[in-house]
Formats: sequence, C-alpha cells, structure tokens
Amino acid sequence: MDPWGLTTSVLLTCVLLLIFLSQWSQGLKKGKLPPGPTPLPFLGNLLQLDLKNITASFSQLAEKYGPIYTLYFGSQRVVVLYGYKIVKKALIDQGDGFVDRGSVPIFDDVIKKKGQPSDPTFILSCAPCNVICSILFHDRFKYNDEKFLYLMKLLNENFQLLNSRWTQLYNFLPGFRVYLPGKHKRLLKNVEELKHFILERVKEHQKMLDPTNPQDFIDCYLSKMQQEKDNPHSEFDLENLIVAGGNLFSAGTETTSSTLRYGLLLILKHPEVQAKIHEEIDRVIGHNRAPSIKDRQDMPYMDAVVHEVQRFANLLPLNLSHSVTQDIQLQQYFLPKGTTIFPLLFPILFDSKEFPNPERFDPQHFLDKNGKFKKSDYFMAFSIGKRSCLGEGLARMELFLFFTTILQNFTLKLVGDPNEISDKIKKVAFTNLPPFYKLCFIPR
Repeated sequence: MDPWGLTTSVLLTCVLLLIFLSQWSQGLKKGKLPPGPTPLPFLGNLLQLDLKNITASFSQLAEKYGPIYTLYFGSQRVVVLYGYKIVKKALIDQGDGFVDRGSVPIFDDVIKKKGQPSDPTFILSCAPCNVICSILFHDRFKYNDEKFLYLMKLLNENFQLLNSRWTQLYNFLPGFRVYLPGKHKRLLKNVEELKHFILERVKEHQKMLDPTNPQDFIDCYLSKMQQEKDNPHSEFDLENLIVAGGNLFSAGTETTSSTLRYGLLLILKHPEVQAKIHEEIDRVIGHNRAPSIKDRQDMPYMDAVVHEVQRFANLLPLNLSHSVTQDIQLQQYFLPKGTTIFPLLFPILFDSKEFPNPERFDPQHFLDKNGKFKKSDYFMAFSIGKRSCLGEGLARMELFLFFTTILQNFTLKLVGDPNEISDKIKKVAFTNLPPFYKLCFIPR
C-alpha cells in the first residue's frame, strides 16, 4: 500500500473509533448508566456473547453486574433487565417511559423494504394458521391447498431463518448489516412474498366490501379506511393493513405451533401428567361433546399444564426489545431517550423462589395445595405492560382447546426409548425451538 493510502486508512480508522467512543460516552454526560463489560470498537460486546446459548451469556453477566446492566451490540447501546423485580418496576411501575418498541434490525428492514408414527410439526402448524386465516379472511383452507401450503412454507422458513446465526449477527451488528452475507436475506424476500399473498386477498375483499356487514378483520379495516379517507393523518392505509396481516401470521402461527409441539412432547415424557389430564377430561367433558373454553374454569389441572408448558418452553427468552421514550431514571441509573431495553423473560419464568425446581416440568407450579389453579405474577410468557402480546387472549384460548381436544380423543405414545429423547429445548437466540420427535396418536 502506498504511503498516502496507508495514511488515509489510519485516519479513517481513527475517525470511526472517535465516533464510536463519542456515542459510547453520550449517556455518561447526563447521568450514570448501568454497569457492564467494556465494549470493543465496532463489535461492542458481541465477542463476549455465546450465540449458541445466548441466555446463558445473559445469566453470567447478571451474576457479575447485577439485575440491570449495559451491553453494546456494535455501536448500539442496550440495557438488559434481569429478574422479576426490575422488569416489573420498568414495564409496570414506569410503563409510560418504556412503551416504545425497540429496534430489531431484521424486523426494521422487513417493514421498510416492503395410529402411525408421525412428525406433528405440519398438522400443528396448519391448525393455528387456519385460525388466523379465519380472522383475517373469513376463510379456511384445506391442508392440501396449494396456496395454503405455500403460505405455510413461507411462515415456517421465516421462523427458521429468524433463529439462524446470520440473523443474530444481523441484529447484534446493525451498522454492518448491509454488508453481511447469509440466509437472512432470504427472510426479507419471503416477507415480500407474504405481503403479496395478503394483498391479493385484500383486493378480493375490496371488490365485494359491504361496510354495513363486515365479515372479518380485512373488512373491518377497509371500512375504517373509508371512514378516515379525508383524514390526512390517518394511520389506516393499505400498507399498514398488509403489515398488520403479516404480523398476525408471523406472531400467531409458529409461536402457537411450537408451544403445542413442545407441550405434546412434555406430556409424552411424563405419563403421570397424561393420566391426570385424561381423568379430568373424562370427568368434566366426557366423549360426547367437543371441549369449550368455558370448561377451563372446571379443569384446573389442564389449565395448569398449559401454563407450565408455556413457562417451561420459554419460547421467547429475551422478550421483544423496548425503547425508552424520554430520559428516565431507573433505580440509581440514568437511561437516555432512545435506549434499547431488553426486559428478559427467562430469569423470571425460571425463578427458583417462585417455581421450585424450575428446570423440572411440573404442573404443580400452578396449583395450590387443594388442587385449584394458582395464578402467578411471574408468569410472563406474553410479557407485561403496554407492549405485552396483543394476541394473548387468542393464544390462551387456542392452546387450551387444542391440547384438550387432542387429549380427549387420543392417547399419546412416544416412538422409541423415552430415555433417548430429550425434552430439553433447543437453545437459540431469538426463540427457543422444541427438539424433533415422532409420536403415535392412539384413538381412545
């Protein structure tokens, strides 16, 4: 390299380093940021995180720095909240200050850029997906319908890509995401395909819309668009409708499917749990009618099983990030406006004081000494506060009815040696995925 080129490279490196150090010190000028490990230029604390088991990394950092600490993903400052007390204090006691949604780069760019052994994955994905189709389109698909199968392919592939190592790097090094190769770029293309799928259905609805008799979510939204067509500040437009539909599919299909899949595995691994479920179903419902959501109040054990499945599955261990709406004081620390917040869920769902032996699947965690269902403030599978999951009510209803209907009609039998099949979740960064297994559905 010639001397001028070398000098230019050195100067550029120094300038970039100064920019990084300037961003790092911004919060220190106004108050005390939470403690944390010293970041490296450009990479931040990425090298101090185990991308194979990100939750273990967060736990180790909490042991060293306490329940609130600061990390850097590249140049992006992130404050992590670890444990029930600090998460509740932020999202409930000071909820207005944490109401904004934090930046997740892969999501940001998606929205800007437009009786035999069987694997239960497919069927347990189809059912919740068709529920979303009913809400959005007032229509259900046959499971061999080509359009439906294509939709399922997009959703499943995106869920897998979301948990890939490349997507983790994409989110943890947002400044470099334009240059990162990898499968995450396929995710962006798939989202465009999903939006096109929804748009075609919206066009069909527009042709036959009757505002006085809406049939589904799209009809209701289109009617609202008509009502506000003269309002220049209205957020009810076609683009937001497409995004909302995509979010319903993305958040409401694979999450429910994964919970069902993991729940059946846990029930398989604990035959005493399956026996108690069968006894309660036979006593409360019998076999001559379908289960109803009203049955939940009379089925505390089934209710406890569903809650324990969600707790143990720990599907979204890191939660979705939040963002501080204004400069805010949290305990003795200063959080500048715009700071990304990670209110972690896994240390709350596995709190040993609230849930004795938290690493063990045990429905008794949600039952009192009389066998009645026992609520827990630590049950945060859907997060808490103003950014908690909007689909919580639907998901709770689906999980109870799906599990109850399956166990009403079938006895579950595991294929192979139960001791050789692990019920431990596959640790990933963004979501936890259940391990692969096959089972037999034996008619009762």
